[in-house]
Amino acid sequence: MPKVSVSSLPLSDQILIQKSRLFVEASQLESQAQNKGKGKKRGKGRRGRDNVKTGQGGTLDPLADGVLVVGVGKGTKRLNEFLDCSKEYQTTCLLGCETDSYDSEGARVRTAPWHHVTRASVESALEKFRGEIMQTPPIFSALKMDGMALYDYARKGIPLPRPIEQRKVTIHSLELIDWKGSDHPYRWPEKQFTQEEKAALEKSLSSVDDQATVHVEDESDPEPAEGEVPMAFVLKMRVSGGTYVRSIVHDLAHSLGSAGHVVTLTRTRQKNWVLGEPTEDGDRRCIPWEVIEKSLKDEGERDEEGWAEWERKVIDIIDVVEGTNDNP
Repeated sequence: MPKVSVSSLPLSDQILIQKSRLFVEASQLESQAQNKGKGKKRGKGRRGRDNVKTGQGGTLDPLADGVLVVGVGKGTKRLNEFLDCSKEYQTTCLLGCETDSYDSEGARVRTAPWHHVTRASVESALEKFRGEIMQTPPIFSALKMDGMALYDYARKGIPLPRPIEQRKVTIHSLELIDWKGSDHPYRWPEKQFTQEEKAALEKSLSSVDDQATVHVEDESDPEPAEGEVPMAFVLKMRVSGGTYVRSIVHDLAHSLGSAGHVVTLTRTRQKNWVLGEPTEDGDRRCIPWEVIEKSLKDEGERDEEGWAEWERKVIDIIDVVEGTNDNP
C-alpha cells in the first residue's frame, strides 16, 4: 500500500522520473550523463532536473496513506480531474477525545463520555450524514483564505478575515464496516492543547465570533480508568471532492453525545484509480509505494528491453496523454 503524506510530489518520485527514458528523451539523458562525468551541476534551466514537470492530484492528510495520482509532463494538465472527482476512504474513529486538528496528529482539546455509544447508535446516526450535506472544514486544514492556509491563522493567532464558509458535499455512501470496541492499539494523543495555543485560536476566531471560546480539558473531564481503552470503529465512505473525512468523524462523534477523532485514514479510490483489485469497469490499479522505495535503494537488473522493475510497472498502468512524448 502506498504511503504518501506530503503536500507535493515526493522528491523520490521526481528523482526517478528525471532519469528515466519513459519521461526524458534519450539524447537529454546522455547529455546529463556527460555533464555529470565532467563534474557539471545541473541547474533548473532547459536541461536541468526541473525539465520534466510533475504534480499530484490532491493532497493527503499527514497521517493518511493510499491513492495519490501523479501527473508528468502534459499529464499535469489533467490533474484537476482528480480534485473534484469522487473518492473512497476507510477511516478509524477513536471515541472520547477531540483534538484541534480532528485527528491524532493534533493536541487534545476536549474529552467526553463514550461508554454509552453502541454499534447500533453509530449505524443509526450515520443516516443524517448521507446524501448532500453542509460541512464546515476544520480550521486546522490546508484550505486557503485570502492566500493563507487556515492552520496558519490558527497557529499564529491571526484573526480570520471572515467565517469559514460551509460547503455542500455529497456523501454517496457511508457505512460502519468494523466495530473494534476496545480491541485495538489506539490511544488518545499525549499532547495537550496549551493555554498559548488556546489564546492563539481564540484570537483567530475573534474577528468572526466575538464570543468565541475554546474549551480545554480540565480535571473534571473523563479519563479512561487504568487499563481501560476507549472504543473505536471503522467507517467506509465514498464522497465528492472537497469532503473532509475528519469533519465527518468529528461531527458524527458530537451527534453521538461524545467526542472523537481520526486515528487512521486510507484513500482507497480516487476517480478510477484504486488500491487492490479493480471492482468496477474502467478501474486501474496503483503501483505499491514499496516498489518506489525499493527502486531508490537499488533499481536492480533491467529486463531485455532495458526497463527497470518500477518502469515496467508504470508502463503497465500508465495513462498516456496525447503528445506528452514519443516514449511508451
